[in-house]
Amino acid sequence: MYDVIIIGAGPSGLMASIAAAENGRKVLVLEKGKKPGNKLAISGGGRCNVTNRLPQEEIIKNIPGNGRFLYGPFSVFNNEDIIQFFENLGVALKEEDHGRMFPVSNKAKDVVNALLSEMERLHVDLRLETRVAKLLMDEEQILGVRLTSGEEFRSHAVVLAVGGKAVPQTGSTGDGYPWAERAGHTVTTLYPTEVPLLSSDAFISSKQLQGLALRDVAVSVLNGKGKTLITHQMDMLFTHFGLSGPAILRCSQYVVKERMKNGNTPVDIKIDSLPLLNEEEVFQQLNKTAKDDPKKQVGNSLKGIAPERWLHFLFAKALISQDEIGADLTIEKLRALAKLLKGFTMQVNGTQPIEKAFVTGGGVSVKEIVPKTMASRKKEGLYFCGEIIDIHGYTGGYNITSALVTGRIAGMNAGSFAEEQR
Repeated sequence: MYDVIIIGAGPSGLMASIAAAENGRKVLVLEKGKKPGNKLAISGGGRCNVTNRLPQEEIIKNIPGNGRFLYGPFSVFNNEDIIQFFENLGVALKEEDHGRMFPVSNKAKDVVNALLSEMERLHVDLRLETRVAKLLMDEEQILGVRLTSGEEFRSHAVVLAVGGKAVPQTGSTGDGYPWAERAGHTVTTLYPTEVPLLSSDAFISSKQLQGLALRDVAVSVLNGKGKTLITHQMDMLFTHFGLSGPAILRCSQYVVKERMKNGNTPVDIKIDSLPLLNEEEVFQQLNKTAKDDPKKQVGNSLKGIAPERWLHFLFAKALISQDEIGADLTIEKLRALAKLLKGFTMQVNGTQPIEKAFVTGGGVSVKEIVPKTMASRKKEGLYFCGEIIDIHGYTGGYNITSALVTGRIAGMNAGSFAEEQR
C-alpha cells in the first residue's frame, strides 16, 4: 500500500513526488517511458528554461489559457519559490532575456538529475516502462491503479501528471483524459497552441519566401470583420508550408479559436514590418529616401528599410519595379508600398497538428479542481498537475512554471490527504 501514486515522470510529476514524499510518506511514480524528465531535458533547446522571473502579474498575462486560475496556487508556491527550490538542490540559475531562468551550466540534465537525486534521498519508488491501464475507484474515492500487465497498486491518493497531447515523443499522448473523464471530470476541447501556421496563399505554395526571417515585426490575427484579436511583436519566419517563429507561435492559439468560431474558414494575419512608425511616417521616409537620390534605382535607394527579399516581394505587390528610379516613382506607388510595409495581409487556413505543437490547449476543466490544493472536486484522493489541466501559456518558461507550481501543490496536498487516511 502506498500513500501516494503519481502517474507521469515529467516536470510536474517529479516535483509532485518530492513534495508528497517530504514527510516520510511512501510514494510511487509510474512512467511508461524509458527515461524520467524527458520534456525537461529538451526544454529551452536542451538548456531547460526552468521558470521565469517576471512579476507574478506578468507571468499570468503570459498564460492566456486560464492563467488566472494560478493566483490560488501562486499564493502557496510561486516562481520565486521554484528558483529557491533548485538553488537549494545545488542547481545555480541565471536570468536571461524576458525573465527566463536557466541553469548556469546550460545543461537540462543537471535539472533532471537534481530532481532524481532528491527523489532518491526521499526514497521515492520510480518505475519506468510501466503503463497504467486504469484508475481504481469507487463512488467516492480513488483506491489505486491497475497496470496494463494486470498488476494493481493500492494507494490513498493518486496524482495525474501525464501531460497533454503535444510533443508526443516525450510520452505525452493524451492517456490521462479518459481516466479523468471516468472519475467524473469534464475534458474541454483539445487543440494545438504554440504551433506553426499553414497557408495555401500562392507565394507560400511557390516557396517564394521560404526561409525568410523578419525580425521584430508586429503580427496580428484578425477576425472576420477585420478587427485585431491579438498582436505579438517578435521575430517570424516564412516556411514551405506557411509561417513559424516566436510571433507566429504566440498568435497560433488565436487562429485556432477564431477558426473554431467561424466554421474553420481561413483567418487573416497582418504583418507590420515597421511597428515603431505609423503609415504616414513610413510614407514620408520612403518619399524622402527616393526623392533625395532621384537618379538612383529604388531597389538600391530603399534597400535598408526592410530585408531585401521582403522588400522586393512588397515592391511587386505595389507594382514597383526594382530598376525604377526615384524621380519616376509616383506618390500612389509610394503610398501603396507604405501601406504594405505597415500591414501586409495574408490568409492562414489552419495549423500543424497537435502532435507538432509545443503546448496543448484544453484539458481537465479548471472549474473542477481546487486551486489551492489541486484536488479533484469530483473524486476524493485524486489530484491533477501540469499540462493535463486546461491551462496553457506562451513559451518562455511559463508552462514549466505552471507545471512545477501545480506539481508541488498537488504532491503536498496528496501527501497530507494520505496522512489523514492512514
